[in-house]
Amino acid sequence: MNKQSTTDVLICGAGAAGLTLAIDLARRGVAFRLIDKLAGPFAGSRGKGIQPRTQEVFEDLGLIDRLAAVGSVYPPQREYHDGAQHQDSDESDILFAPPTAQEPYRTPLMVPQFQTEAVLRLRLFELGHAPEYGCELQTFEQDAGGVTAHLISPNEAESVRCRYLVGGDGGRSLVRHVLQINFPGETLGVRAIVADLRLDGLSRDVRHRFNGGDMARQMVFSPLPHTDLFQLQAPVALEGEADLSVSGLQRLIDARQPGSGMLVRGVTWASAYLMNARLAEQYRVGRVLLMGDAAHIHPPTGGQGLNTSVQDAYNLGWKLGAVLAGAPETLLDSYEEERRPIAAQMLGIVTGLLEKAKHGDMRRGRELHQLGLGYPGSSLSLEMPERRGGVLAGDRAPDALLLGAGGQPRRLFDVLKGTHWTLIVRGQIEASLPATNPGLRIVQVGEGGEFIDTNDVFGSVYGLAEGELLLIRPDGYVGAVLPVAESRRLTAYLANVLPESPTLSANQNGRAASAWPAPSEVQVAVPGGD
Repeated sequence: MNKQSTTDVLICGAGAAGLTLAIDLARRGVAFRLIDKLAGPFAGSRGKGIQPRTQEVFEDLGLIDRLAAVGSVYPPQREYHDGAQHQDSDESDILFAPPTAQEPYRTPLMVPQFQTEAVLRLRLFELGHAPEYGCELQTFEQDAGGVTAHLISPNEAESVRCRYLVGGDGGRSLVRHVLQINFPGETLGVRAIVADLRLDGLSRDVRHRFNGGDMARQMVFSPLPHTDLFQLQAPVALEGEADLSVSGLQRLIDARQPGSGMLVRGVTWASAYLMNARLAEQYRVGRVLLMGDAAHIHPPTGGQGLNTSVQDAYNLGWKLGAVLAGAPETLLDSYEEERRPIAAQMLGIVTGLLEKAKHGDMRRGRELHQLGLGYPGSSLSLEMPERRGGVLAGDRAPDALLLGAGGQPRRLFDVLKGTHWTLIVRGQIEASLPATNPGLRIVQVGEGGEFIDTNDVFGSVYGLAEGELLLIRPDGYVGAVLPVAESRRLTAYLANVLPESPTLSANQNGRAASAWPAPSEVQVAVPGGD
C-alpha cells in the first residue's frame, strides 16, 4: 500500500519560483512540501539577471545582501568586429542608475541562477524546511475539499492530500498538462546555446560580444562573479545536434573567431534550446494553480523570465496564506487577474528586444526593471475618490524616509517588511478605523504618531494629505487610498483579504496546519483528472 500523508500546500518545482513561494509560506507558518523530480539542485547560470523590483522582493524575504555578496553589477560590454579589433560600448545595454530614497535598487544584479537558488535554499533551511529532490509528481485529481497528488521517489510511492497544489514545474509542466490548459504562443525562430565554461584567453573585467548582429557568428561571454566561469550565449542552427562537449564548444568558438586564443578548459553545464514566447490561458483551475515557467515562457532577452516567476510566487504566497487562515477563497481569483497581464506585457517587451538583438541593437530600458509594473485595474485596488496625482491604488509602494518618534531615521520598507498589511494614517487615528487584526499593522504618521514626516517628504512622495489613509499590501503594492471618512469601506475591503480571526494551530512538527476535510463524495470536474 502506498504511503499517505497530508499538507496544506504541495509545491511542484524547486526552482526560483518554488523556493520563493516556499519561503513566503514558511514565514507565515503554513504547512507545505516542496518537491522536484531532479536528483539535485539546478547547476546552471541560465537566469542570471536580478531586476530592481525583484531585489525589493528579496529584501523583504531577508535575502538581498546575501545575493549582492555572491553577485555583482553587470560589467561593461566590449564589442568585437572584424577579427581582433574591439571597442567598449559607449551606450550600455544595461541601464544603470544611482539609488534614490524612493527606489533603493535601480541597477540589475548579475547572479548566476545556481547561486540565486542556493541563497534561497539557505533562507528556506533557516525557516526549517528543505526541497525534496528526486520526488516526482505523476498525476493528481481534485475535489471540493482538496487535491490528491500521486508522487514517486526512488524508495516509495506516495499519495499526498493537500488543500492546494501549485505547479512551478517548468515549461513542460505536468501540472498544466493534467489540467489541459492551453499554452499558446510562438516559437521565435532562434535556437541558442548557453553554457558555463572554464575559459582561458579573455579578461574578466568586461562582457565580450563578438560579431553582434550576425546570428550565424555571434557569441557573448559573461564573466560570472565570484567564480572562474564564463557564461557563453550563442545562437546556433535550428536543425542538427548541438555538440555541448569541451571539444564541440571549442570548435564553435574557433569557427566564429579564428585565432582568438580562447581555450575551453571545462564545461560545468550547457544547454541548447529553442526560444519560445508562450502564455497559459489560465493560471488556476479549482485548487490547482500555475506559476513561473509553467505559466509563461520568455526568450532570455531582457532577463525577465526568472524575475516574473519570482514575483508570481510573491503575489501568490500571501493570498494562499490568507485563504488557509480563513480569508475568503475568492481572494485567489485575484492571482490570475493580476499576474497574467503582467506576463503578457513582459512577453511583448522581450520579444521586441529579441528582434532588435538580431540586428545588433542590445539597448534596454527602464521598463525591464519592473518598478513601474502594478495592478491599477485589480479588484483589490480601491481609491476613494479617484486621485489625480501621487501614488495610486495598485501602484508599487515606493520607499520613503521617515523619522521615528524615538529620534532615529526609518525607511518605510522597514515598516512594511514582513507578512502583514500596513495601514498608514496621516494625522490622528480615529475610532472609526478597522479593528485590530494580527495581519494588520496600523501606524500613525504626523504629530503624536510613531513616525514624523520631516519636511513633508513622505506626504509629497505619496500625495497623502492630513486625514487620509493608505493601505499597503503584504507584497508592497498599494491596496487602497481613501479619506478617514470612508473608513467603513476599508473595513469591508479588509474582510475580503484578512481572516476574521486566526485559525492556524501548530502541528506535531511545529508547523502550522489548518483542519480541512477528507476527499468529498461530490467530485469537481477537472480536465485531465482521473
